Amino acid sequence: MRIKQTILLAAMILCAGVSRAQKPENILAAVGTPPNPKVTVSWNRYNDYAAITDICKKLAAAHPNLVKLESMGKSFQGKDLWVMTITDTKVGNADKKPAMYIDGNIHSNEIQGSEFALYTAWYLAEMFNAGNKTIQSLLADKTFYIAPTINPDARDNFIHQANTAHSPRSGMIPIDNDRDGATNEDGFDDLDGDGHIVMMRRKSPTGRFKVDPSDPRRMIMVGNDEKGDFYELLGSEGIDNDGDGFVNEDGEGAYDPNRDWGWNWQPNYIQSGAYKYPFSLPENRAIVDFVMKHPNIAAAQSYHNNGGMILRGPGALEDLDTYNALDVRVYDALGKKGEEMLPGYKYLVVYKDLYSVFGGELDWFYGGRGIYTFSNELWTGYSMYNKADGEDSQAQLYSFDKDLLMKDAFVDWHPFKHPQYGDIEIGGFKKTYTRLHPGFLLESDAHRNMAFSIFHAYNTPKLSVGEIEVKEIGGGLTQVTAVVSNERMIPTHSSQDVKNNIETPDIISLTGGTVVAGMVVNNRDLGITTEQKLDPANIKVGNIAGNSYVTVRWLVKGGSKFTVNVSSKKGGVASKSN
Repeated sequence: MRIKQTILLAAMILCAGVSRAQKPENILAAVGTPPNPKVTVSWNRYNDYAAITDICKKLAAAHPNLVKLESMGKSFQGKDLWVMTITDTKVGNADKKPAMYIDGNIHSNEIQGSEFALYTAWYLAEMFNAGNKTIQSLLADKTFYIAPTINPDARDNFIHQANTAHSPRSGMIPIDNDRDGATNEDGFDDLDGDGHIVMMRRKSPTGRFKVDPSDPRRMIMVGNDEKGDFYELLGSEGIDNDGDGFVNEDGEGAYDPNRDWGWNWQPNYIQSGAYKYPFSLPENRAIVDFVMKHPNIAAAQSYHNNGGMILRGPGALEDLDTYNALDVRVYDALGKKGEEMLPGYKYLVVYKDLYSVFGGELDWFYGGRGIYTFSNELWTGYSMYNKADGEDSQAQLYSFDKDLLMKDAFVDWHPFKHPQYGDIEIGGFKKTYTRLHPGFLLESDAHRNMAFSIFHAYNTPKLSVGEIEVKEIGGGLTQVTAVVSNERMIPTHSSQDVKNNIETPDIISLTGGTVVAGMVVNNRDLGITTEQKLDPANIKVGNIAGNSYVTVRWLVKGGSKFTVNVSSKKGGVASKSN
């Protein structure tokens, strides 16, 4: 009993010491980081759905004036699709401010997108609370809608089940890939029960691979004239459960959630991975419904992996004309700034620099809603040694694991008696390597991508009413002229929006007298105007360009104190009186 009491006392003393060490007076805050966050999160690890839910709820509880948590809908398995609305609720209405939408993890194995989205929400709330003027000003003007995971079912499968770095990519709706009448009967088999799905190899006189003499973990091709003890690679760890001659070809899901969107959608025989019809997946349908209910979304960011890319559309050559020159100028300015902020990342166009994508999320956001949207492919080999990949990027994976990860990313080759292949060996990289950030690099890249999203959000429209000129013109009439400016790069309506009349025009209104005529001033010096004969008090403006202005004018009977109000779905509101 005395020993147990001694141990308990020692533990209490230790905990007390740790507690004291975490007090604000004991900490020197690093610049650019919340010094004493209300919600403490370790950003060097990956969170499952339950942990994501917990972080979201804690943020909402700790910052009730900044963070509102709601569900956009349900996943296939019934999980809530959480979205956080983040803005300064003491200043304006969240749904009336220009907004940035961010999501991650549309592909289930691309899990760090959730951490990056979560980090953004956490950073905004905690830095606002810490008194950071930049974030406080940002959240006074803007709203963020952040959905950490939009594929939560398969995320949990990837995290909690044995998988490779590349599986499962899709969701969890059962699919009969091999058309044998059964679903999911030939997925991955964790042969040795270690929780990792790695590779299988077997010695063979016809093998084309040998052990790399410089690193026994690595397999390299055999030279044409070489002779010796060679191997054949048998693919990922598993068993042909259904006896059709193929291993691991019928796992969970076969569709691609990023081929399900209603813009240039194509059926599966043209675009592999497409499901039944556009928005046939419940997760994507929920997102579409949310976006349609929030026309203030002017910018969007989706997080994928990997390759270190800042991607914009078009996804396919057929949509080249959709992305017209004026909008491309905005994309280019944002994307090239992103290259500066994200070392090793390249600003690229999907169809031109990668491959064709039909029915992709970023094309629907831009093509269907006129929203400037990027899809960032997270993690780049550049981050390993802060230099571009050399001639043999595979060799770099092994050296980085040895030099900086203490060989924690690799399961050493070991023998196994396979029921179908006989004596084999199992080994290879874990699922948390090659596509996913090592822990010590996770927060760094999350911060840089967060900063890029803030730069994007900052440049959504910011409207202000500048000059209001009031002039008596005789006959009991007063001429009121107002200049409305957009102080940011992004226009209130993208060219795609204007071309297709996606969103309603901006409205510039006058109160304080009886308006008898209203007009847009095309040339103030020459007095050239375009009259709006119907409802002249509320002048409709098709667009207020980025870093530009429009001039409007009214002829008014009576009154001397006038107020100009501006209302724009994506540009927010502004008001001023003379």
